[in-house]
Amino acid sequence: MSEQSRRPRRPAKPYRRPQKDPVRILAFEALRAVDERDAYANLVLPPLLRKAREKDGFEARDAALATELVYGTLRRQGTYDAVIAACVDRPLREVDPPVLDVLSLGAHQLLGTRIPTHAAVSASVELARVVLGDGRAKFVNAVLRKVAQDDLDGWLAKVAPPYDEDPEEHLAVVHSHPRWVVSALWDSLGGGRAGIEELLEADNERPEVTLVARPGRATAEELLREEAAVPGRWSPYAVRLAEGGEPGAVTAVREGRAGVQDEGSQLVALALANAPLDGPDGTWLDGCAGPGGKAALLAALAAERGAALLAAEKQPHRAGLVAKALHGNPGPYQVITADGTRPPWRPGSFDRVLMDVPCTGLGALRRRPEARWRRRPEDLENFGPLQRGLLRTALDSVRVGGIVAYATCSPHLAETRAVVADVLKQYPETELIDARPLLPGVPALGEGPDVQLWPHLHGTDAMYLALVRRTG
Repeated sequence: MSEQSRRPRRPAKPYRRPQKDPVRILAFEALRAVDERDAYANLVLPPLLRKAREKDGFEARDAALATELVYGTLRRQGTYDAVIAACVDRPLREVDPPVLDVLSLGAHQLLGTRIPTHAAVSASVELARVVLGDGRAKFVNAVLRKVAQDDLDGWLAKVAPPYDEDPEEHLAVVHSHPRWVVSALWDSLGGGRAGIEELLEADNERPEVTLVARPGRATAEELLREEAAVPGRWSPYAVRLAEGGEPGAVTAVREGRAGVQDEGSQLVALALANAPLDGPDGTWLDGCAGPGGKAALLAALAAERGAALLAAEKQPHRAGLVAKALHGNPGPYQVITADGTRPPWRPGSFDRVLMDVPCTGLGALRRRPEARWRRRPEDLENFGPLQRGLLRTALDSVRVGGIVAYATCSPHLAETRAVVADVLKQYPETELIDARPLLPGVPALGEGPDVQLWPHLHGTDAMYLALVRRTG
């Protein structure tokens, strides 16, 4: 499969400082950072764009093109690898990674944008000449001229096996996902062809920027006064920015009274906060709080009730992000650096507990498209024990009658229902709560009692949520 066809990462040879076409140069530099340093595009690209605005006079259209080139190339990498492999006379693993990045950028311009063919080829060859040298530029020119001989549909007919012969491989090539991810998502949807192509297509779409108005500090109405802002679909605190909307330009975001947060994440926090509870409701825990989005919303909701939130995060730098997100919250809260599998607090200390566990991130491939090429099936074996340990901690930490929310940004059954089922066998004095009524107005939530959100059905990341009450 294409995700295994590239050679292992290795440092790129030094290349000359670019002088021409700063947009494509920036896109190339971002792809090299993603490849060499395991960086994420959503973290690498903003500082590069900021620097380009200051030094090169980047305009909004320049930033938009650079962003499309980077994210489009990463999302369609598997498809473009298959096309490029058909146009070269050697295995892709024998093509130097920087050359392959230039070829992929060129392939995206030819097959995934409206850039004219001549302009796409000439710009890519010039990029190769500047960053790789004249010799490699000739190779890039020869390959891209072959790519340009057909459009995307024509190439897919050549490089993707027929659906009837190998449906998983067909979908993997056509929709640019590793085969094992296609298989896992298909299983999570319940089998059958229904929904799988829509989900894979949704993973390849650029997600909207969604803001959250933190209760007591900002309102959705305030955010809706911003240009290009529209209401969220499901969360009363959500506001969506139209394409091109810049969160940093929103006053409430700059002041920390609002933040950027997917609506699925907001729904998870709201479901925990609104779950019916008997007895006291004064102490809440976010046991895996980094980088702080859900903790900030929970802290604001807790403050409205006079409750206090403890936010724990194992990694010190991520604990710092949590503290920054919670700064200014009107109610009491505390941020600590602590390992959720070896908690410093006493058992039964909390009324409500959120455990949003580390996972493969297969539910957020719209936002981090490079993650699909980094993850391997064996990663599930590494996450599984940690996820089970954190859920056990959550159940130990909540009082009798209290509520635990187990959440993860992955729909993979091995990270969702399998974890919950395994752990609850060890905790007979618990019960699953039907989470669906706690997401009012949200359709297609399945048979319950747990909830799986989907990009193609709900416009959110594929967040999973199970609510558990401790009964004894």
